[in-house]
Amino acid sequence: MEAALAACALPSLRILKTKPRFKCSFSNPRLPISSNSLIIGKSTRFTTAVSSPTSSTTTSPDSETRFESGSDKFDWYANWYPVMPICDLDKKVPHGKTVMGIDLVVWWDRNEKQWKVMDDTCPHRLAPLSDGRIDQWGRLQCVYHGWCFNGSGDCKLIPQAPPDGPPVHTFKQACVAVYPSTVQHEIIWFWPNSDPKYKNIIETNKPPYIPELEDPSFTKLMGNRDIPYGYDVLVENLMDPAHVPYAHYGLMREGGKPLEINVKKLDSKGFFSKQEWGYSNFIAPCVYRSSTDPLPEQEHEYPAPAASDKAALSKRRLSLIFICIPVSPGRSRLIWTFPRNFGVFIDKIVPRWVFHIGQNTILDSDLHLLHVEERKILERGPKNWQKACFIPTKSDANVVTFRRWFNKYSEAQVDWRGKFDPSLLPPTPPREQLFDRYWSHVENCSSCKKAHKYLNALEVILQIASVAMIGVMAVMKQTTMSNVARIAVLVAAVLSFAASKWLSHFIYKTFHYHDYNHALV
Repeated sequence: MEAALAACALPSLRILKTKPRFKCSFSNPRLPISSNSLIIGKSTRFTTAVSSPTSSTTTSPDSETRFESGSDKFDWYANWYPVMPICDLDKKVPHGKTVMGIDLVVWWDRNEKQWKVMDDTCPHRLAPLSDGRIDQWGRLQCVYHGWCFNGSGDCKLIPQAPPDGPPVHTFKQACVAVYPSTVQHEIIWFWPNSDPKYKNIIETNKPPYIPELEDPSFTKLMGNRDIPYGYDVLVENLMDPAHVPYAHYGLMREGGKPLEINVKKLDSKGFFSKQEWGYSNFIAPCVYRSSTDPLPEQEHEYPAPAASDKAALSKRRLSLIFICIPVSPGRSRLIWTFPRNFGVFIDKIVPRWVFHIGQNTILDSDLHLLHVEERKILERGPKNWQKACFIPTKSDANVVTFRRWFNKYSEAQVDWRGKFDPSLLPPTPPREQLFDRYWSHVENCSSCKKAHKYLNALEVILQIASVAMIGVMAVMKQTTMSNVARIAVLVAAVLSFAASKWLSHFIYKTFHYHDYNHALV
């Protein structure tokens, strides 16, 4: 999926007339950083023998992965989690989001000029604060009974309390839990523990740092979407390059080939790997990055590239950043961005929502099969993944390594702390609901939401124009309008009506539901 999504982020490649090495195809074995080839390379770390169908020895592609010593379990509640890109958050209203099964309200505190992340529960009668409003004094107001809270979670007003009575709004029970939060890389992150001792956790523990997201020479449009399958399936699919020409058939060129991946290190913090012209990092628990450039901690693990390669990479640099957020069993959220230092002007010309059309189609094209696959994994037991799946080739090295990380450090499940039964997944909804784009993306994307609104208005205008022209022609006397003029008005009316019908179909397919049948593509 990573390669296909990146391809949709670069609609300008034909305009730029880039060299063939940047084309979305597996046909070029020397592809340096095609969005399809971040996982191609010559590696000696994995020694899978699959050179012929009659090969008598097949070694699992993860057989020689280097583990760091120790077996520390991964603490899911001692890490920063992304919530949303701030470009998709409206400062005028509170937003309800769920991360790690925790219901959050995210809102802009104009008094402190900061985004705040709080428990989405009013202490009065447990109403969701995300259904509330920001009052005229910049406080978060619960719309059930009007209780108001500041950015520190303190209750500042209980309208029902008599002014001459005890100050019940100052009681501890009237407060709302506030989570440590910060904005990094234009994304709001939160620490999933509201204990006051973590109030200043940002001073000692920071979210993962991704250099290119702070580099002004890179363009970095973001997108987000709620996904109807779980965190682990989402992560492993993004790490899997071999599925791209098939799962996204019709969107990408068909043509699989052997892929070699060299995983150099695996510990509780994640792992990194090397391909011929790219580097990948899994920074636990949320970030998966593929790039032409290694992170600083990787550089000593690999020999320096040749001078000619350095010159090529210095001109064009591309990264694929995927941030995978656990929401609940069978539910996850994806934030993506593809920073690059070439074709930067394209993002200033092409509206952001246009990029999202192709990227959502990519997500749709393997959505159903992953939704079903997750249920099959659960039937066989997530801990038995490597026994249930036949993994004979090196192309699955990153996927296998992720599953080893997930099994070794987290017992093959997200730690929901008893909020959910991990053996139960939500029922599979009707296909139109499963592939829904509006509530999974459009409602949460400022650009697509605005485009949806304006295009709907244009559809109505075209319909009104069509009716109005027919009406004008009907009331005009034959003598006051020539036959040529009448024909012109009639043609214009028909064209307006046809355009409105086409636009209606475009809106539905782009912003609501776009089915993807692999057999008919």
